[in-house]
Amino acid sequence: MGEGNHLNPTATQAPSTWNRIWFAVGGTVVVLVAGLVLMQMFRAQPGQAAAEPANKAAPPKKPDLARVGKETISYDLVAQECINRYGKEVLEDLINRMIIDQACREHDIVVTEEEVTAEIVKIAKRFNLDPEAWYNMLQQERGISRMQYRQSVIWPMLALKKLAGEQTDITEEEMDKAFVRNYGPRVKCKLILLDKLRTAQEVWEKATQNPDEFEALAQKYSIDSTSRSLGGTIPPIPRYSGNDTLENAAFKLKEGQISGLIELKSNQQYAILKCEGRTEQVVFNKAEVQDSLYEELLESKTQQSVAKVFMKLKENAQVDNYLTQTSTGPNRPFTQAAPGVIQQTSGQRPATAAPSTPGTARPSTTPAPGVARPGTSTTKR
Repeated sequence: MGEGNHLNPTATQAPSTWNRIWFAVGGTVVVLVAGLVLMQMFRAQPGQAAAEPANKAAPPKKPDLARVGKETISYDLVAQECINRYGKEVLEDLINRMIIDQACREHDIVVTEEEVTAEIVKIAKRFNLDPEAWYNMLQQERGISRMQYRQSVIWPMLALKKLAGEQTDITEEEMDKAFVRNYGPRVKCKLILLDKLRTAQEVWEKATQNPDEFEALAQKYSIDSTSRSLGGTIPPIPRYSGNDTLENAAFKLKEGQISGLIELKSNQQYAILKCEGRTEQVVFNKAEVQDSLYEELLESKTQQSVAKVFMKLKENAQVDNYLTQTSTGPNRPFTQAAPGVIQQTSGQRPATAAPSTPGTARPSTTPAPGVARPGTSTTKR
């Protein structure tokens, strides 16, 4: 949920770690419709689920959304289709935001609209864009709307940072490693990645017997789809990149050499490298890039802290997800809700007359999770 989700070019994690922004442009509108429907269905707050007054007027009928010949397509039909297709994804996002929102209220932490806007301005400046251009880029290239970005990316990130509430110390050793990682020499390699030991041994024997065939072997056998199409070509491997096994093997190679079979125990895969030389040192004086190195390390450590806080919140949250029929949290065996009754989580009373169709839940007067409360002060833990 952090800024790594915003295409941060300085992130130090392995390739593809942060590429989780996720929606195809064609499905964005439908996802947003589903999100609005689900917000109405699931945003009830503690203590707000009392029975309806007997004399309360029935909610107005939702309008039809289309007509095909003599048949109409109703609002409820579209809402149900959205839930069927995207409900799990949107509901999970709402659950996560509600978990964070409840923790913020417990600790008197508030994230204002002004803070959300300021953070977006800061992120956009890193890419030499104004906020509107940044919003447009996210919409066009990642399929993320302005609302999604503010509520599901920036607000949770800022809230979790405040919940973490820790001062991060950066050591000189960490600065030195970051300097080498970002600006030091790297090993240019081609890669063959395999997930079966026997196949890996056979491919390694072929590669060592015919080094000139390495590119063809990568295209034929490698399971890494990105590098396979490029004949095994990967970005140059730096020091302190987070994969000690692979980088240690790479830095032992001389140009033209093929590595032994490298076992990547973290994901039970096997790598074969062919060295194609090294890049030159980019910057020699660490003082020239001191500030950017510090910001990069601070962001990385903050991300780690935020992730720990969120995982702890999720582990302790009591959540009954009726859409997926699952429960999470301490000692939470799932109990099926009785027909016509919405089973509430801890701290909420069950409704005696639950709405049966999408879009008829009573509106909440409390801001929905993920929506910043404008004009209020911020108190840190």
